[in-house]
Amino acid sequence: MLNYVIRRLMIGAFTLLLITFVIFGLIRNMPGSPITLAMGEDPSRKISAADLERLRKSYGLDKPWPQAYVGWVGQLLQGDLGRSISRKQPVTKLIQERVGPTLLLSLTSILLAYILSTPLGLYATVRSGHLDERITSVLLYMLYSLPSFVGALFLLIVFYQNLEWLPLRGMTGDDYESLSALGKVLDIGRHAILPITCYTYISLAYDARFIRANMAEVVRQDYVRTARAKGVGPMRVLVVHAFRNTLIPFVTQIGLTLPALLSGSVILEQIFSWPGMGRLFFESIAERDYATIMGLTLMFSVLTLAGQLLADLLYALVDPRISYS
Repeated sequence: MLNYVIRRLMIGAFTLLLITFVIFGLIRNMPGSPITLAMGEDPSRKISAADLERLRKSYGLDKPWPQAYVGWVGQLLQGDLGRSISRKQPVTKLIQERVGPTLLLSLTSILLAYILSTPLGLYATVRSGHLDERITSVLLYMLYSLPSFVGALFLLIVFYQNLEWLPLRGMTGDDYESLSALGKVLDIGRHAILPITCYTYISLAYDARFIRANMAEVVRQDYVRTARAKGVGPMRVLVVHAFRNTLIPFVTQIGLTLPALLSGSVILEQIFSWPGMGRLFFESIAERDYATIMGLTLMFSVLTLAGQLLADLLYALVDPRISYS
């Protein structure tokens, strides 16, 4: 197992180096630069060629991008992700500020999806072929087919415009600073209801159908029929004998959700003006903020590779037939 993990880490390091090299080259060859975009926002601002070249040199934009990439890797090895050009702050600080709001949505939605999808999947298995099961399956399929941004707009129309129950956007209200500690928690909770709902319903529909599909195959296995023939209760057969064996692909899927914890959602965070990672990534691309783009790309890539490794290790953990020794 240890040798396998070491090999995967070495392959992951090479893959990470290749990903960052390609992304660095792509973003440095995009039209425009942080300086030209800043000048475009204020057309009346005049700058001489000498001052422009001095700015390019101070931001490290005068070097060819392969040379700049080597410098970026050197900074990274020292634990420095660089400094945001547009926000004049360290990239590490920017990421730290956005981690909390993103985790609030992603962790809550993932937990809700797993908690709700498991009984729904088991219920669909028990009631297979009945009218209520077919109605539930159709509803789940419709939810899975509904894009999250369409669902977000629909929820805003219903709960903000028509009912006026929930706020339109943002993470906090205008009076947030004057509220008590409990009031602040409730205020954030009210603002998070709609984003969490949009994050959750697609995962809920997918996970419930995933469990239902795996259970439909397992309940036809010989050991399940043997358990029933021995007089084992239907609930014990369903949960202990059948559902336990569907956990192998389900647990593997958990490892693959690791990148979703911090990646956020560009569209949903834009719609709800939520200060998360997805929105920061979108803004940094629009601003040609190279350091921030690379910092976020590095983080997302590490999470993706770590999630794949975790999924493989969990698969071997829950299935004793798999060995990496």
